[in-house]
Amino acid sequence: MTNTSESDGDAPRVPVVCPDCDTTSRVPLSDVADAVERHNDQLHDGDDVAEVDPDVADRIADLVATELGLLEDGD
Repeated sequence: MTNTSESDGDAPRVPVVCPDCDTTSRVPLSDVADAVERHNDQLHDGDDVAEVDPDVADRIADLVATELGLLEDGD
């Protein structure tokens, strides 16, 4: 898994996990998609093994749904 560089400053970092490699890395939010794709391409023949920590992904999805009003009743 790719580690972050000092040039990333104070960018929010997202935990990315790979159960097959037994690794966890924190990647700047803006680099998550590329880092996951690169890891999976290089180490897992492109299979979707590494991913954003599922607990974090679920929490982000809940926050976005709330912000967009998708969880409100239609009454």
